[in-house]
Amino acid sequence: MHLFLLLILQATAAFGQIDPVHCRYALGMEDGRIKDDDITASSQWYETTGPQYARLNREEGEGAWCPEGQLEPSDSQYLQVDLGRLTFLTVVGTQGRYARNSGNEFARAYRLNYSRDGLLWKSWKNRLGNTVMQANKNAYASVINDLHPPVITRYVRLIPVTTLSTTVCMRVELYGCPWEDGLVSYSAPEGQLMMPPGYPIASLNDSTYDGDHEKRKLFGGMGQLTDGVIGMDDFLLTRQYHVWPGYDYLGWRNDSLGTQGFVEMEFVFDRQRNFTSMKVHSNNMFSRGVKIFASVSCWFKPRFAGWEAEAVAFKTVLDDRNPSARYVTVPLNRRTAKSLRCRFNFADVWMMFSEISFQSEDTVLSTQMTMAVTSSPANKDSTMPTTLQTANPSASDPPDDGKTPILIGCLVTIILLLVIIIFLILWCQYVCKVLEKAPRRILDEEVTVRLSSCSDTIILQTPPVPPRSGHASTGPANTDPHYERVFLLDPQYQNPAALRNKLPELSQSAEASALLLGNPLYDLILLTSCYMTSGWLRACGGGYAEPDITQCTPHQCFHSNAPHYAETDIVRLQGVTGSNMYAVPALTVDSLTRKDISAAEFPRQQLIFREKLGEGQFGEVHLCEAEGLPEFLGEGSPLPDRDEHSVLVAVKQLRADATSQARNDFLKEIKIMSRLNDPNIIRLLCVCVSSDPLCMVTEYMENGDLNMFLSQREIESTLTHANNIPSVSLSDLLHMSVQISSGMKYLASLNFVHRDLATRNCLLDRRLTIKIADFGMSRNLYSSDYYRIQGRAVLPIRWMAWESILLGKFTTASDVWAFGVTLWEIFTLCKEQPYSLLSDEQVIENTGEFFRNQGRQIFLYGPPLCPPSLFELMMRCWSRDIPDRPTFEGLYQALRPHVNQ
Repeated sequence: MHLFLLLILQATAAFGQIDPVHCRYALGMEDGRIKDDDITASSQWYETTGPQYARLNREEGEGAWCPEGQLEPSDSQYLQVDLGRLTFLTVVGTQGRYARNSGNEFARAYRLNYSRDGLLWKSWKNRLGNTVMQANKNAYASVINDLHPPVITRYVRLIPVTTLSTTVCMRVELYGCPWEDGLVSYSAPEGQLMMPPGYPIASLNDSTYDGDHEKRKLFGGMGQLTDGVIGMDDFLLTRQYHVWPGYDYLGWRNDSLGTQGFVEMEFVFDRQRNFTSMKVHSNNMFSRGVKIFASVSCWFKPRFAGWEAEAVAFKTVLDDRNPSARYVTVPLNRRTAKSLRCRFNFADVWMMFSEISFQSEDTVLSTQMTMAVTSSPANKDSTMPTTLQTANPSASDPPDDGKTPILIGCLVTIILLLVIIIFLILWCQYVCKVLEKAPRRILDEEVTVRLSSCSDTIILQTPPVPPRSGHASTGPANTDPHYERVFLLDPQYQNPAALRNKLPELSQSAEASALLLGNPLYDLILLTSCYMTSGWLRACGGGYAEPDITQCTPHQCFHSNAPHYAETDIVRLQGVTGSNMYAVPALTVDSLTRKDISAAEFPRQQLIFREKLGEGQFGEVHLCEAEGLPEFLGEGSPLPDRDEHSVLVAVKQLRADATSQARNDFLKEIKIMSRLNDPNIIRLLCVCVSSDPLCMVTEYMENGDLNMFLSQREIESTLTHANNIPSVSLSDLLHMSVQISSGMKYLASLNFVHRDLATRNCLLDRRLTIKIADFGMSRNLYSSDYYRIQGRAVLPIRWMAWESILLGKFTTASDVWAFGVTLWEIFTLCKEQPYSLLSDEQVIENTGEFFRNQGRQIFLYGPPLCPPSLFELMMRCWSRDIPDRPTFEGLYQALRPHVNQ
């Protein structure tokens, strides 16, 4: 099997740079692979708070590393970790000193210094130049900070930062993967500004370079050419991070470097290597004068000699048809050296690179040795998933004479092995599904929650227990199965067999509402309420566990006099158009159904179809032009003053084939909407219900939804003004936040629960007035924001509170959670999806961490544009315990002063 792994590894060797999205493996602080001798510190308070105790989720000694004495704002105490080899570092996780509830010291912020040789130290800074990372809010919860950009280093120092004299303690884990490329520095001319007519200025400098800048040259460091982020086809566009056009590329103009007509770069490596190829990611937008390099010549310098006279030359095939950026592979003919010097010759006015990587036979050998070690019997229980960057000889190198049949044989063997492995994976999945249907029993002391690896449902899983009298044994007594703990982002996520925290107490009303919703995830609630008495589960055909109700008393499973409030007896999860109808108590809806519809009947023929916005199971949402609507509504119209005779409106229309239930729900929705009257809530203007199809006409805003509006803008600056780039100011963002909180305050005052608050459900008019709507779910544009659970409910899980996902509990407090995520969207200018690095299944796994409350949950990071006090407000919105979250009234009062600052 080890031979199979080696063959597959070589066949699928990494042909490009490390991908920082997948290079996120724990490097060994928690599990002890990083030894005590490799962890040092500038000082320690006591021997029991030494650096060897700075391990995430561990409680040895006094529970953490604590520097000596009170930390002052001017102090530079540090915790240093030697990773043992060059490493591509992407994530840092920190905790405070919990010490089994006896400690309460933690660092609120820290800086990161790093060194590749242990002598020259560099300060990490993010893509906007900030050096301080926000850390912990308490002593037990871990905070994960992604490094944007990542760094290549061997030594890491974490330096706590404080604004007051205080005691700090830290526990740490570092995440990344080995840097197999071996490059330790590159030198190049500085990048330049490009001012294309009719386009914004592109700054093509290496903005994350960590070496020296002297005489318009970069030397002794690394930066954007080794950060794992490749540039887009259009060099004016960037992947994310709210940066300037051209950010992802280092580029030069051919007449800016004198008459030489080339760019010379030098590359230094950690040791002498046998190079097979170099890969250069180059832009080729020839319509703007940019092409890949015409040719390149590389000279080699062995460790104990000067530059060799013979160079390796390579001429590219230029492409004037396809403008896509691409990797160009340059064969290096297995030349041995510790340093390379390459001259890239221009093919057009501009030349731009975003990534450069090297492949050498040393890398392949290193990978094979690592695989041999990690797959040996002595290491088969290692919990660290291994990501290795390897490289094969370039495809452009001609095979040696007589070796072609051998290569073909190897390829055929590898293909057969891959087929066998795929078959084994499919077989294991089948066996897993069969095993999931086996009966299970529950221990009161050891109840855990996990996301099933074979389905999208959440089950209760416990080790078997000794049988009670009168029942057959379900397995050996006192069994304690071993579960391997894996970093949350790994797809094979499992939990320890024992869970310290008990399941939270649930109201009987929450149980009832969960059953009404019919969501398989929510059957967990019944299990929670019944396991204390019955302790028995039976497997369901749907692949998730539900209780044997015969073992529950009526009082234990349901409560006859459950109170009516927003989280109980929810009418429907989705409106008939696929949108999220505001949830209200059933009692309120009953009273609404006894009222006449107050909205006026509008002539159907005066609605002119313009665009289909979306659709649901029984209805559609159209953008229409309503002729004569201002005159029809008359004085007191909710429409702003306008000169036009017709206005744009959103029309929700029920399909002709809708069921009678859908028809009743549609009329209920009209009655609910007609009751809403607030400047920041979408208004029902009129209806068409005298004949089929039934229609409701609501406001529509000229600027569309907030998500699309912000994603097309940059933060206001002199650069945006000079280049007429659409922008918004920080005060605009704060004003938007206040308006949303005001609208939600109004809904909460009526006991209405929105359940789908997000920027896609906030519309803007030309004065940037925001009105909260509810038809984002019906639009295909935002289909990726919703998660379908076994073909039933469609849920916006990235915006939902943990109790809404796991327990089916929707309240004003869960809307507050979604409001915090909406704030995060606003201050990232909607440039990325919440938890963009997590899959939908991993988002659900993360809610399980909130449920367990053991300090391993992942929070959204603080947006660079967001003031610290506002991010604290977001964090309060994401409090695990509902009473700890602010109210919308409190949020509105807290946000208003920011607008006036």
